[in-house]
Amino acid sequence: MARQPVIAERAEHLLGTAVIATSPIAGGDIATAVKLRLSSGRTALLKTLTPPLPHLFEREAAGLRWLADADGVAVPEVLAVAEDCLVVDWVETIRPNAEAAAGFGRALARTHAAGAPGLGAFDDHHDGYIGRLPLNNEPAATWAEFYVARRITPYLRVARDKGLLAPADAGVIERAVERTADVVPEEAPARLHGDLWNGNVLWGAGGRLFVIDPAAYGGHREMDLAMLALFGLPQLPVALDAYQEVTPLAEGWEERVGFHQLFPLLVHACLFGGQYGARAATLATRYL
Repeated sequence: MARQPVIAERAEHLLGTAVIATSPIAGGDIATAVKLRLSSGRTALLKTLTPPLPHLFEREAAGLRWLADADGVAVPEVLAVAEDCLVVDWVETIRPNAEAAAGFGRALARTHAAGAPGLGAFDDHHDGYIGRLPLNNEPAATWAEFYVARRITPYLRVARDKGLLAPADAGVIERAVERTADVVPEEAPARLHGDLWNGNVLWGAGGRLFVIDPAAYGGHREMDLAMLALFGLPQLPVALDAYQEVTPLAEGWEERVGFHQLFPLLVHACLFGGQYGARAATLATRYL
């Protein structure tokens, strides 16, 4: 590891400790990531974005801390946060295995069961992000209302207006989500990660899984599980079986997985284009 002076000095200012070495980390669609080796012997990860999105890292840090308070799934400790960057503890990773997946399933169930103050934001701030896109967490009276107004409609509009979603496909999705109250049973709001795809799950050394990059809010717990399935978490059936040992899912949850995947597919359509919008429309036809 070499030492990038500008990055090292920014981290030292925030952490109050010397940075011995830095190393760029590949991956990530938004921020630049750098591994830090500190004089204390600790290893950390610094994420930075120039120019920064307003409050992006503050909301991420708040979400990590809220998830940590549940005493469920592990998150890296937040070491420092500022408008332009976030520093968290480094997570050393290993290959996925069934025992760790089962532990993750039980831990995620405890996180969800810790609950939220209501549907939407977990504190006084209703704004957030999913990727680079704004995420509106303004509370709603029911999950059906929240899902349509906060999770589907904003991204459906963007994808359609940018020509990333055919008008006919947009119409299919709109008709499907009009049935949210009939398709999805109401539950008490769960404590959600909010962007729980495979890339945001780290298989930590010692068999403990960590989650990163949350878009946290209070919502329906099937949302997190549907996103895990969308991009294929390793050993997912093992994790889901262990999850249900702690808090069983409502009858018919497997048939609703595709319904909850409409949201992340629309987000991906807005961010990356491609066939994500058409894929969402194909899923939506199941629920008409």
